[in-house]
Amino acid sequence: MGEINLALHKNIKKVSMGRVYTLAELVEQRAEWKAFGLSVVFTNGVFDILHRGHVEYLNASKKLGDTLIVGMNADASVRRIKGPLRPVVPEADRAYIISQLACVDAVCLFEQDTPIDIITALVPDVLVKGADWNINAIVGKDVVEAAGGAVQTIEFVPDRSTTNIIEIIKHRFT
Repeated sequence: MGEINLALHKNIKKVSMGRVYTLAELVEQRAEWKAFGLSVVFTNGVFDILHRGHVEYLNASKKLGDTLIVGMNADASVRRIKGPLRPVVPEADRAYIISQLACVDAVCLFEQDTPIDIITALVPDVLVKGADWNINAIVGKDVVEAAGGAVQTIEFVPDRSTTNIIEIIKHRFT
């Protein structure tokens, strides 16, 4: 687990990075980052079978600020959105894997179908989604912009998705 020394304050503070947080813990951590003048980028998703598209997307998101928080759909939420056969990888494993990527500073699971509660609680400086989203339809856009933040989209890596991987596996083994 990486650490950042935040010597901007008279007391040197160490902040653990690459953790899975509860929302309450993350709200406290967000306040600390804000106190040290660090900008927070937030994105969310299922992040089921980890692939290159996920990693490139998260790396590009991190470049938009100092810290990257990833909101991750819990298993029940994924089933409602993607169907009864998803996720393939359980939430605890997905959260751990994503939290260990160098570009990710924090992961927070959410049970709802959208991350609006996390976005409202954290009010990130930058909200990011994939370019397949209409920017005006991004959940939390109003919250972030009302606080002076920015909403951005990032292009996906073509033909890199969990759905594509599942289809390849199905065709190879049927």
